[in-house]
This record gives sequence, C-alpha cells and structure tokens, in this order.
Amino acid sequence: MTTSPSRAGTKGVPRAARERQVLAAATEEFGCHGYEATTVAAISARIGVTKPLLHHYFGSKHDLYLACLTPIGDRLLNAVRTAMTDHTTDEPAALRVLNALFKALEGQREAWFVLYDPTVPRNSDAAQRAADYRAAIDELAAIGTADLLHAAGSYDPLDADALKYAWRGLCTALVRWWVHHPDQSPQAMAQRCARLFTAGLTVLATGEEHA
Repeated sequence: MTTSPSRAGTKGVPRAARERQVLAAATEEFGCHGYEATTVAAISARIGVTKPLLHHYFGSKHDLYLACLTPIGDRLLNAVRTAMTDHTTDEPAALRVLNALFKALEGQREAWFVLYDPTVPRNSDAAQRAADYRAAIDELAAIGTADLLHAAGSYDPLDADALKYAWRGLCTALVRWWVHHPDQSPQAMAQRCARLFTAGLTVLATGEEHA
C-alpha cells in the first residue's frame, strides 16, 4: 500500500511527526546561533533529512523561522498575560511572570532567543512578527513596572520606561544563565529569583538607611 504524499515522511516517519522534529531542531538552531548564522543545511543535518524536503515542508529559511516563531510568541505572550492576571497568590507580579516564563520555556529554553534575535532581517515579515510579539509583552511589562513604581511612590513615566527595558534585559540574562545550567528546573529558577529579589531589596533598604 502506498502512502499518499501529503502524509508521507522520510524513513517511515509520518509527515506530521517529521515536521515537529524539524521545528524543534530549527528552534534550537535559531535560538543558539541566531537567524543570520543558521542554515537550512545545518537544520536538515540535525534530523537526517534533505534540504529539498525542508523546503518542501516549510518553504524558505524565512518561512521556517516564522513557523518556529509563531508558537513561541503565542506561548510566551499567553504565559505573561496569565501571570499578570493571576491574583490567587500573594507572590509579586514580577516573580509570577518569571515563574510563568520558565515553565513556558522548559524543554526549549533557547526559544527565548528566537523571539529576541537581532539578526532577523529588518523590514521582513519575520522581523515585524517578532516585533509585534515583543511589543505585546512589553506592554504587559509596562503595566507591571508602573504598578511597582507607583507602590514605591514614583510616577515618573521615564522611570517606568527605563524599568521596562531593564526588565527585558533581566529576563534575557536569566534565561541565558538557565540555558547554561540545564540541571536547574523552572521551580528552582523561580526560587532562585525570589532569593535574588529579596537580597536586592535588602541591599537597597540598607543603603537608604545609611544615606
């Protein structure tokens, strides 16, 4: 019995399963090396398929990047949105968001750097899509940082804007550290962040006392 072309994969692997393998491999390549340095040849070699097969399934490298980006962007945006609106815990919003991000990235930590990739060609559909996701996440972050500053008595919009950028950098730095420490679970990372936040607040409070 002949398998129809729409369902056929390679080496007995159904097409849907092969596509998932391609997306997983491509996400890791894009996340680890960036769009510019990633090649279709490297992705196909990772999973033992031909370049023509990848082009047949996903089109160009740009199209393959978009196929990786969309589920990543949706997952991270939904994680942040859910964490921001979760009022069932007394945990600070910043820690809720970090915890949600770690859980959303577990098993594919390098995915963060697919969304935050400066090498994606400017003015491309991919760059615009990534920018839209980042803007939506930044908008949520701006709400959280503004609330944090208001609680501290600051209503300066530039303070809020600066803190928003600092927050993005902090998330990126923490995920990069996490990538290099694969033994750390999302829960362990959330607990570590809670300790770091507590230590930072203690240092700041001590500084104010001696000012």
